[in-house]
Amino acid sequence: MQERRAKAKADVGGDRVVATNRKARHDYEILETFECGMVLTGSEVKSLREGKAQIAEAYARIDDSELWLFQSHIPPWMFAHGFGSHDPERRRKLLLHRKEIDRIIEKTKLQPLTVVPLKMYFKDGRAKVEIGLARGRKQQDRREALKERDANREIARTIRNAEKFA
Repeated sequence: MQERRAKAKADVGGDRVVATNRKARHDYEILETFECGMVLTGSEVKSLREGKAQIAEAYARIDDSELWLFQSHIPPWMFAHGFGSHDPERRRKLLLHRKEIDRIIEKTKLQPLTVVPLKMYFKDGRAKVEIGLARGRKQQDRREALKERDANREIARTIRNAEKFA
């Protein structure tokens, strides 16, 4: 019983990442990020608390001036049957302030940008999604980003080794 309370307090206290979209940072150049709430059913929240979610293929889109998350997969909770269960692939409404939604609409109309979910997590007991306003990278840009990252790692490694022996 005490272990369950300790786990519940840990969930409420800090951020606990449920799912990340690691490929998004490789395929896209993230220009701006937003933190969104999600409209979920009870069984979806319980499934998220178990750490079961996938957002690798997910994307966000604005329909009728509301932000929606598509193709995110939250499997049904194993104890929810019939009426209590949910469709794992349903679209989910994302909650943002009107000014932020308007800013996203404005920027996506001016430039060819995409709204991509970056991670799904719990913050103070509430399920959140971090979305990014992103520009797609071409294959050459991806290679250059990898080369730059490897070069920065090599520089950091050299500095660390120099500090050890100095």
